[in-house]
Amino acid sequence: MKGDLLTYGLLALTTIVLLVKWLKPSPSSLPHIPALTPTAPILSLYGTYRFLVDNKGLMQEGYAKYKGKAFKVAEIFRWHVMVTGPKMVEEIRKAPDDVLSFDDATRQTLQVDYTLGSNVYYNPYHIPIVRTTLTRNLPILFPEVRDEIKEAFNEIIPPTNDWVAYPAVDNMMKIVCRTSNRIFVGLPKCRDPDWMKLNVQFTIDVVVGAFKIGMFPPFLRPLAARLFTNVPNSIDRGLKHLGPMIRHRRKMMEEYGKDYDNKPNDFLSWLMDDAEGEEQTERALVLRILTVNFAAIHTSSQSFTHALYRLAANPEWILPMREEVERVVKADGWTKLAMQKMRKVDSFMKESQRYYGLGALSMTRLALKDFTFSDGTFIPEGTFVSAVAMPMHHDDDYYSDGEVFNPWRFSEMRDEDGEGLRHQMVSTGSEYIPFGHGKHACPGRFFAANELKAMLAHVVVTYDVKFEKEGVVPDPFWAASANAPNLSAKVLFRKRQD
Repeated sequence: MKGDLLTYGLLALTTIVLLVKWLKPSPSSLPHIPALTPTAPILSLYGTYRFLVDNKGLMQEGYAKYKGKAFKVAEIFRWHVMVTGPKMVEEIRKAPDDVLSFDDATRQTLQVDYTLGSNVYYNPYHIPIVRTTLTRNLPILFPEVRDEIKEAFNEIIPPTNDWVAYPAVDNMMKIVCRTSNRIFVGLPKCRDPDWMKLNVQFTIDVVVGAFKIGMFPPFLRPLAARLFTNVPNSIDRGLKHLGPMIRHRRKMMEEYGKDYDNKPNDFLSWLMDDAEGEEQTERALVLRILTVNFAAIHTSSQSFTHALYRLAANPEWILPMREEVERVVKADGWTKLAMQKMRKVDSFMKESQRYYGLGALSMTRLALKDFTFSDGTFIPEGTFVSAVAMPMHHDDDYYSDGEVFNPWRFSEMRDEDGEGLRHQMVSTGSEYIPFGHGKHACPGRFFAANELKAMLAHVVVTYDVKFEKEGVVPDPFWAASANAPNLSAKVLFRKRQD
């Protein structure tokens, strides 16, 4: 009852705030930037509605009308500036952090103070670990990644001679969770069913919680967070799993030194090595591991499921990749080096990223100071700015037949002289921004790319896959600017028959 009263009170206050906003002209309405939808009081609500329910169509419309320039769209409590084309992408990339801030934009977009904890913003010490330590250890840890992928698929999707339908999103999330946690916390914890459920649920809670909290005005968000986040309970649950591990490892370090014999080479150990002050506490370490899991599970499972759907709709693409994987593995085994040589597998995953990405936008920034683009577009302090991604990725000016999914698009580009590195999955550019671009490009993309390519390679050499209706890819699910693979679709698997 008390929770219900609080919810109704928050909704009433939010309604009042919105009415005042829509009836009274705002000084931050950015009149110098063109809008796609009405800007007048009340009527601007139509633009907010379209931003939430037809974001893909809205961004395509804006891109077609203002290509190479900027336009604005209405969100619930603000105007959001969208920039288009490689030139403006480059200008975002080059802008100093104290002018256009990636961290501050992420803090507000994910409501980090309430969903992941303010220390993730103020002390993001896990990011250099992802960027350097994790990436440097990939060749050493790849056998473990391969082993966990193989075991996870065998348990979750056992190869059989009969076609069996599996819900794709749920199962790919489980496999990504297990594989990632083989590197994050090691065996046997990565296979603990409750640990996996906790991390999958935490990932969902962060995304959904951030969306709900963002629907309230800033001064009400601390109260809204009490209703829509479950971080303390998640940490308590995580402590039951990781607390004994942390205490054991700390005891070993105290007795035998920081580099004791048989010390686990995993993300938890790296965190413990680098944590300072309050970040050394068990609760802080647990929350940091949950945070890293959120980043890994949410993005990688969706990216892989998009690719899997395309493969199931076009099973004739399996054979070219199967031949490549078997040839490369015969020469180099299941190694990180082998992953680098699988150009068709790499191309398939990169094309899927181009075609779908994780949404219509990328490279979101918050202006901490006034900023002016080279074409004169003025961005005042406090404004959100994003690059329109999906329409650019489908633009024929940058990608031949951009609306066509061409699985070998990037492997063919790499076959051209001098293009061997530029078109790898992990490479970013002003025309290719699923991972972002520049120094704030996803720091975990090297791990993610190897994990996803190893999963795809395993699928094509182990299974045949298809949909009941071949050639039909189920429609993605959209929530505002975010794009996810169809949540209910099932993919048919069987043991490969050739």
